[in-house]
Amino acid sequence: MSLIEVRDLKKIYYSENVETPALRGVSFEIKTGEFVAIMGPSGSGKSTLLHILGFLDRPSAGKYLFDEKTINDYSEEELAHIRNKKMGFIFQTFNLLPRTSVLENVKLPLLYSGIKESLWNEVALKAIESVGLSHRSHHQPSQLSGGEQQRAAIARALVNSPQVIFADEPTGNLDSKSGQVIMEILQKLNDEEGHTIVLITHETYTAENAERIIRLHDGEIESDKPVDYRRRADNFIK
Repeated sequence: MSLIEVRDLKKIYYSENVETPALRGVSFEIKTGEFVAIMGPSGSGKSTLLHILGFLDRPSAGKYLFDEKTINDYSEEELAHIRNKKMGFIFQTFNLLPRTSVLENVKLPLLYSGIKESLWNEVALKAIESVGLSHRSHHQPSQLSGGEQQRAAIARALVNSPQVIFADEPTGNLDSKSGQVIMEILQKLNDEEGHTIVLITHETYTAENAERIIRLHDGEIESDKPVDYRRRADNFIK
């Protein structure tokens, strides 16, 4: 079943009566449980596409269906609920609260989750354990390495057991070793937990950890191809 379906999606920005098209009629589907990388150089439209997929922006034209409903079928309250409960976000800059422990950072999405507050610590600690960071749960971000901060951000994205995780250049601020650890975590979340993952990246090596790569150029899909499984397995082993 398709979790995400995009049909002839267009996005145009306006500034002083000047039109700047960011997306020029993009169409694709992402099935539940897929791991898809969206690649492209700066200015290709990949960040704009991510913002639309994550309900952080609206398209100028075309349709975006999430769970078989278009963005216009949801009220603002429902959109907020989906962003919090069904979507997890991982950013290049981590976006952790600086003077707050890893545990408290990971618990933040639970504020509006409907989960009883008495269970928050248990749920958050389980998410932290899943990324191998239990020994750092009471540390503040400034006491962590870049790779550990990103793992904390992944735990925060996981805490509500979302249907889809959107990862925007998650290895962009990391050294190669830390970056590979992050990609191994994302692969395991996909392979073993069944999370749908949409990865935004400009790096071919990072994209090849996915099952499929959609390449964007000047707001259009240049190619949409599966990743050779032998190559993906080699990346995982490294």
